[in-house]
Amino acid sequence: MSVHSSRTAEALALISEDMRAVDAVVSERLSSDVVVVSQVSRYIISAGGKRLRPALLLLMCGALEYRGTQRYNLAAVVEFIHTATLLHDDVVDGSTLRRGRATANEAFGNPASVLVGDFLYSRAFQMMVDAGDMRIMQTLAEATNVIAEGEVLQLMNMHDASLSEEGYLRVIRSKTAKLFEASARLAALLAKAPAETERHCAQYGQALGTAFQVIDDVLDYDGDAAEMGKNLGDDLREGKATLPLIIAMQRGTDDERLLIRRAIETGGDAQIDEVMLIVRRTGALEATRAAAASEAQRALDSLQYLPDNTYSEALRLLASQLLLRRA
Repeated sequence: MSVHSSRTAEALALISEDMRAVDAVVSERLSSDVVVVSQVSRYIISAGGKRLRPALLLLMCGALEYRGTQRYNLAAVVEFIHTATLLHDDVVDGSTLRRGRATANEAFGNPASVLVGDFLYSRAFQMMVDAGDMRIMQTLAEATNVIAEGEVLQLMNMHDASLSEEGYLRVIRSKTAKLFEASARLAALLAKAPAETERHCAQYGQALGTAFQVIDDVLDYDGDAAEMGKNLGDDLREGKATLPLIIAMQRGTDDERLLIRRAIETGGDAQIDEVMLIVRRTGALEATRAAAASEAQRALDSLQYLPDNTYSEALRLLASQLLLRRA
């Protein structure tokens, strides 16, 4: 185990019992009389993953000293929403591998994946009503809507080599960071924290989620495929102009810029090795990691406004260790 993964595990150990309680809620609420719904839902949930969104909600609840059981329900809700986006994402992207095994669409087909994703969304909305709090429902409804907009934006940007850094950030702040932001904000709402504290919680979540996705985009060109459980270069194959490519085009020669542009426009499987060399030569990976570090620092800055305890220290560790991810 790397130093990064052991330190992150140390932060998450604080909520290990809480996560088991969330798992119990997830298991209970996945039940359905329709066999395929249960099969596909359990298939993707059982694949594991980092479970960062529910973990963020639980750690933030700890930092704000909220101990009510509603935190388990809402942690399961954000995991269901995230899982639904994965099911739909993999269909749209035509992905065949996630977390080292076949995607649900590869195993069960596209129609089942889309419809079970819809089931998870609707189940999440049933569960959020249990909280009996209009602000909580507003937060989750808005987040789900913004995520859907982000998915459409990303689809519109596919094979678009002219995408700017601003356009790229707009997509990831909608598609990825919004659910992190909502998870952190939910903790503040559960704890009935002051508006200013809620704002800082939400800012931490948004910054953490942005940094997480930016690092994810670095790892598509510089990660460990075996550890990641997916193929390197998948973003390029799907025609996604992520930040490493945007920066490489800004810094590269005319010929390099043209090669990357064509690779994005065609989903350039044949040029992946050449593109990776250009991305490394231009220092685009280091520049992208620096952009992630700036977001991680923004997350850390937000924590100074929260109570100082073991949970806020774990949140601090989570943000700082994120930059060391290799998978």
